[in-house]
Parts: sequence; C-alpha cells; structure tokens
Amino acid sequence: MRSNSSTIRTHRAVTTLAALLAGALALTACSGSDNDKKDDGDTSGGATGSTVTLPKLNGEKLEVAAVWTGTEQKNFKQVLAEFEKRTGAKVTFVPAQDPIINFLGSKIAGGQPPDVALLPQPGAIRQAVQKGWAKPLGADALKELRKNYSPGWQDIGKVDGKSYGVYYKAANKSLIWYNAKAFGNAGAKEPKSWQDLLTAARAVYDSGVTPFSVGGADGWTLTDWFENVYLSQAGPEKYDQLAQHKIKWTDPSVKQALTTLAQIWGRKDYVAGGADGALQTEFPASVTQTFTGGDQPKAAMVYEGDFAQVNIGDTKAKVGTDAKVFPFPAVGSSAPVVSGGDAAVVLKDSKAAQALATFLASPDAATIQAKLGGYLSPNRNVPESAYPNEVQRTIAKALIASGDDFRFDMSDQAPQAFGGTPGKGEWKDLQDFLKNPKDVAGTQARLEKDAAAAYGNGS
Repeated sequence: MRSNSSTIRTHRAVTTLAALLAGALALTACSGSDNDKKDDGDTSGGATGSTVTLPKLNGEKLEVAAVWTGTEQKNFKQVLAEFEKRTGAKVTFVPAQDPIINFLGSKIAGGQPPDVALLPQPGAIRQAVQKGWAKPLGADALKELRKNYSPGWQDIGKVDGKSYGVYYKAANKSLIWYNAKAFGNAGAKEPKSWQDLLTAARAVYDSGVTPFSVGGADGWTLTDWFENVYLSQAGPEKYDQLAQHKIKWTDPSVKQALTTLAQIWGRKDYVAGGADGALQTEFPASVTQTFTGGDQPKAAMVYEGDFAQVNIGDTKAKVGTDAKVFPFPAVGSSAPVVSGGDAAVVLKDSKAAQALATFLASPDAATIQAKLGGYLSPNRNVPESAYPNEVQRTIAKALIASGDDFRFDMSDQAPQAFGGTPGKGEWKDLQDFLKNPKDVAGTQARLEKDAAAAYGNGS
C-alpha cells in the first residue's frame, strides 16, 4: 500500500490553504502594473549564488529523462547547463513518453537506462523501486532534502521508509485561469462556489463566448477536474480512501462527483468544440486558445495548475492583466487544494548521478527555473523574489506556507496502469465520460473494473 503520510491531513488545514490562496490571488488581480516585474531584471536563468557543494566530474556523461516538452524542457535545460558549469559534467536530456515507466523499461531492457529520471507519480517511484531500477539517495542528496523540504514532501519520495525521490517540481492543481476581457465583457465575477462558477459560465455564454476550454486529448487533465470536485464534495477522508482503493469507484460519492462534473461537461455548448473538439485538444492548445482571438477567444476559462503560465507565455496575453486566475471553487463546504509534482530518481548509482540529485534538491537549481516562469518548487528555501510575477509569487508563498496541508494528485498515487497511462484506465474512462456524461453508472463500473485490476488486492 502506498505511503499516504503526506495526504492524511485535517479538513480545516486544507480550508485554510484554500483561503490563503483566494486572498493572495484576489490581491494579485488588483495589482495590475506590478504583475510582470522581473526580479532584478534577470530572466536568464543563471544562478545568483551557490549554497550547495558539488564534486568536480571532469567530463563525465549523464543522461536525464523526463516527459517535459517545449518551454518546460527548454527551461530545465538551463538548470542542467548550470550543473555542467559547476561540475564539468556533460548532461544530455532524453525526451521520454508517457507512461514513463514503460519508456524506462524499454531503455533498461536495451541496456541503456538514463542516469536520472524525473517521475511524475509516486506510483511510478514505487514501481521503479519494486523493479529494482531506482537507487536510494546518497548522503549528500539526503542532507539537501532534509534541509530544504517539509516532512510531507520528503515522505512522498519514500518507499518503505527509504528516500528515493527528490521532488524538484510541484504544482498547484486547484486553479482556473480566465480571459479577463471575456469576463469583463460578460460582466462575470470570480466565483467562490460551484454555483457561482455555473453563474459565471452562463454570463459568458450569453455574451457570445464559450465558457470552458478542456484539454480532453490528455486524459490527465480530466482526472484533475474530477479530483478537485471530489475532494471538495466528498471531503479529505473519502479522498484518501478512494486514492488507496479502500472504497470502490461504484461508491455513491463518486456518482455525486461525476454528476456534478456533468453540469459542465454535459453542456456541449459550454465546452469549446463540444466533446469531440475537446477530445482532440491537447493541454497546451486548451490554454493558448483561451488567450488568443481578441474579443472572440475560443473559450473564456481553462482549468489547470500554475504551470499553465508556460503556455500562456506562448500568447500575447500578460499574466495578471489579460490572463487572471482564481482558486477552484468550493463544491462542498470548502475549496479543494490538490497538488502534484515530479521527482528526480537515480537509476545509476554513480557519483555523477547522485551529484545531480543533490543539485536538484538544492535551492540553487530551483531558483534558476523559478526565474523563468511557469514553475513551482516545494523547496522552502527558494526565495519568493525568484518568481517572475506577482501571481507566481503568491502561489509559491501559499504552497510553502501550507507546509504539508494538501492532498497529492489522486491519479498520481495510483498504479500507473490505472492513473497514468494514455488510452487506458482512469484517463480513458474519463475521456469516455466526457463524450457521454449521461452514463454515470457505466463510467463508475468501468473505473472500478480498471482500478481493481491495477490495484490487485487493493494495495
């Protein structure tokens, strides 16, 4: 059974974090001209100082695998370039495909595993350990980890009490981004509750703009929608039970969440392109189409995490003025706070690989990528000033202030066969539900069948 020490929290603590985020983002929305000021004007990604000692590696070669693409990959390469500069190592980025465990399996079978892999699910870390691929973190990496991370973020990188993962990247997955002009033209207000969200959607629709953009081609976006609704509506205890498959997907609480989602997904005129269009829209396009098109964007709102800023950056929209954000509204008694992340895991137990893990656990590495935008670190020693705009700074401040008061992405806690494989399991089942939101019972039955197969004895 997966360690859930970072997810067994109180309802009050989750509510407190949601309130903090709401207040911070509300202040940000009013700040206007300050939103795009850069820290000291430095957006090069260069390090501003050294807090971690690294060995000289004198031309040793390393391969690092991750599923990151586009701007995210480009920005991470700047972090790797700083590691090369400090150590003399030569680092190659290896683009991976989802599910990354399958990708790594093929590389390992061919005798060419990468030295380090960035794994996007705790379930994937456990699988890598069970298969004998992952190596425990060395003493230097552990020292950085313990110095810079809260216990909860350390725990979700552990398997059977031993540390394998450094959570280099985090995500706040409880945000909805909106086109400020479209909202203004419609007279819509930032919602606090699910009913408020439906009211805002109606106002936007009446103004002639489709309310929501949904990146349904990427099944993980749909699992994130579900998780926010479920956490807020069913509560933290039920969330933890479903995450561990201690209750079935045929539970009435799942029926309630799916029925609630259908209030949006079931209105084809509320989703850009309807269900068919959404299922052909990948996540990056779901963001960019919300912030292009002038007075007639394809949609007014797009749900996803803080990392959507990377894609907003591919448009002319400015975060904080043209592109604004509000916390995912409360469906039940409190607003949800769902987090995710990517952990660096050593696959070759070499001096160079352990040095890279140590670097990625330090504030030095995270500060470089923070300055480039569209990135959030759970490292509590990254200065707030490293983030390039007020929106990102407030989100980062709220994450660190929360300590361990969050729920980790449910699908990322699941076995990858259920929660992390394109065209299968939860991803596919929710894509089918987006296509036919009236089939709540059938969707529940398919989810339970796939979960039971992936979890085995419920572990």
